[in-house]
Amino acid sequence: MTKLEAIAALLGIINVALVARRSIWNYPPGIVMVALYFFVFFRAKLYSDALLQIFFLVIQFYGWWNWVRSPKVDHGVAVEWMTPAARFKWLFGTITFSICWGLVMRTYTDAAAPLIDANIAGFSVAAQLLLSLRRVENWILWIGVDVVAIGLFVWRGLAITAGLYAVFLCLAIWGLISWIRQTSAWKSVPA
Repeated sequence: MTKLEAIAALLGIINVALVARRSIWNYPPGIVMVALYFFVFFRAKLYSDALLQIFFLVIQFYGWWNWVRSPKVDHGVAVEWMTPAARFKWLFGTITFSICWGLVMRTYTDAAAPLIDANIAGFSVAAQLLLSLRRVENWILWIGVDVVAIGLFVWRGLAITAGLYAVFLCLAIWGLISWIRQTSAWKSVPA
């Protein structure tokens, strides 16, 4: 447990709470959070999660750009559901990537939990991309990631981060409900 981890966790709560509200102001705290978490995860030998933060940094800027340009509904950006075919493609691609990445990490690094860590990373990548694209399904992936990550972080002694992911889990459930309500309300609005 470090001061760096505590600051990153606080920024993470602010970030996800703003995402659940569909506020474009989620991005500044998110950018700082992922930069700090790179160092937290690297020190814990969770290399997939550390590398994931570099991806998150890039996708944070993309998401911010995309959300600024997106249609607005009530107090936030408009969100949408994926088609069933798109869901299948994303799930297949995510599982394939996660397995391959896990095998690479198990073979070439001293990662503490290469397969679990890779699955957290792979599903986080998909969830973050779907969030940037404003797809409701991102929250379903985040819920799964949060459940698995809590156990991994407890095991690695990252108590603050495990607590953060417990908060993330609650926020993801809230975000899912909120986004579902918004899509239902938005679709009832005449074109």
